[in-house]
Amino acid sequence: MRNILLRRFLLPVSLAFIQTATAQPDGARYEPRPIGFYNVENLYDTLDGPNDDAEYLPGSAKDWGTVRYRRKLQHLAQVLGEMGTDLFPDGLVCFGLCEVENRGVVEDLVNTPPLARRGYRVVHHDGPDRRGVDVAFVYNPKYFTLLHERTYPLVDPQDTNFRTRDQLVATGLMDGDTVSIIVNHWPSRFGGEKRSLPKRVLAAKVGRHIIDSLLARNANARILYMGDLNDDPVDPSVRKFLGTTGDKAQVSAKKLYNPMYDLFQKGIGSLAWRDSWNLFDQIILSPALVTGAGGHLRYYGVRVFNQPYLRQTEGNFEGYPLRTYVGDTYQGGYADHFPVFVILVKQVQ
Repeated sequence: MRNILLRRFLLPVSLAFIQTATAQPDGARYEPRPIGFYNVENLYDTLDGPNDDAEYLPGSAKDWGTVRYRRKLQHLAQVLGEMGTDLFPDGLVCFGLCEVENRGVVEDLVNTPPLARRGYRVVHHDGPDRRGVDVAFVYNPKYFTLLHERTYPLVDPQDTNFRTRDQLVATGLMDGDTVSIIVNHWPSRFGGEKRSLPKRVLAAKVGRHIIDSLLARNANARILYMGDLNDDPVDPSVRKFLGTTGDKAQVSAKKLYNPMYDLFQKGIGSLAWRDSWNLFDQIILSPALVTGAGGHLRYYGVRVFNQPYLRQTEGNFEGYPLRTYVGDTYQGGYADHFPVFVILVKQVQ
């Protein structure tokens, strides 16, 4: 069963868009803008902070320390540095992250080769999650000019002890368009998928509120809603409550386009659990990015970045993401999720 799942997972994603500017049948030329998301799995520093970080301190059962921290940074920088470079020499123009402890670890990451030369800048706000893991947004100022940033908390009126990650909104200018990127890490499935679903429905409703507010100001707003949603594209939190579709023909003000839907239907995922693949890591698009109305940037394609070096090569979990730890056993890997990215394009003269 595992080998069958692995073969399905490794079906190729469309990679037709190559080189910086590519001529299309209509004679127009387009330049790609790759935008990514990565759950980096517990990127903690080695210092004792105000959050519950005892698991990732020197002397813990995990024996976390400077050497392992720096190795983790190097691994993540390798991944983020390679993503999209076969399409665009400067790689990702911006990306979201989740499971980062604080701003400092993100700064350390973007200052690690090969990311350092790109001059990435960081948007981060400390959130209320008890483990201290937050989301962050990173952008290349050569291509994205930050205009505004804001966080939206997720609260449950029925559970006053509930604490989770904020939803981070970063709005800026990219190729003459105003683009809003909303970075998320929805509540987990801890306690069971069905039992925990109401928390993710709440997250979806917050996300829908943010998106509707942006669309009310500009029907052609270019919005990317990205994150580890802890649900698949077909689940009700994503399809019904966030309001998404995998069919471009159905996209409207009330229906966002989810390019991950078709990948999931083909068996392609970003994380594995008990011999099945999930595609929790998603990037969802507003209508104008599909139609191209009212601006320059539009959607071209999507990928799960699942290079061979990111996968386990042997054992019971062959083909799964190669993690930093399994329990307290150090694996020296990358993360328990594969990163994802979408390709936007703009027409060039």
